Amino acid sequence: MFNRGIVIGKFYPPHKGHKYLIDTAKSQCEKVTVIVCWKKTQQISGVERAKWIQQIHPNVEVELLDDDRLGDDDSEAWAKSTLDVLGYVPDAVFTSESYGDPYASFMGCVHVLVDKERTLIPISATMVRSNPTKYIEFLEPCVRASFARRVCIVGAESTGTTTLAKDLAKHYQTIWVPEYGRFYGEGKLFGDKNADWRSEEFVKIARGQCVLEDSLAESSNGLVICDTDAFATSIWHERYMEVQNTEVEKIADKRKYDLYIVTGDEIPFEQDGT
Repeated sequence: MFNRGIVIGKFYPPHKGHKYLIDTAKSQCEKVTVIVCWKKTQQISGVERAKWIQQIHPNVEVELLDDDRLGDDDSEAWAKSTLDVLGYVPDAVFTSESYGDPYASFMGCVHVLVDKERTLIPISATMVRSNPTKYIEFLEPCVRASFARRVCIVGAESTGTTTLAKDLAKHYQTIWVPEYGRFYGEGKLFGDKNADWRSEEFVKIARGQCVLEDSLAESSNGLVICDTDAFATSIWHERYMEVQNTEVEKIADKRKYDLYIVTGDEIPFEQDGT
């Protein structure tokens, strides 16, 4: 029906209602541009939200609009700023809000109202922010991973970290993140027995642990159980190499967890072959 359409909003954060809105626009337009409005005071950056939108909708164009200087009820100012961002007048704007009519009128285009009453997908960004875990089912995988609460289990060898991680994941019916370094070490098990560990291998392990965790978090129910973290990799590096590795520690410093569980050493040690 239309050549160029736009969808505008805060997407704070993007949810399945937003996805339905953008998919509707895509079904009626040759080209769709999504404009992400952001303010410096918001906890999730506009860049992060734009990245999520692009991951969810790789075939749309995504633009950022700084709305710190725009009033919420000034449809004319919003229309002017939108045209400045786009550089052209769109054929249609798709919204789920009552402001869509005056906003579209000031731009000189059509307004398409989509599921204003939220009957098809009963969710709002305000609801998600109030309790992300409760509404996790309304989030796409990449957004879900960012909102999931993460529990990290750390401890010495043979103190039950893996057993505890599996048991907790089973109890809460969610995913658990295995120890990437263990897989890496087992992969080397039958190679050159005299080969030394190299410092750069620990960097790969730390990054691999983070990638594995974030990938599995996309399939979580809002809770992620981690059997170790990148910080533990830095400890292993210091143990094997007898020096610290600042690159590994920088990777570890960027990771945040909601809860740490440290296993005690009161159970007998069991040699598992590695």
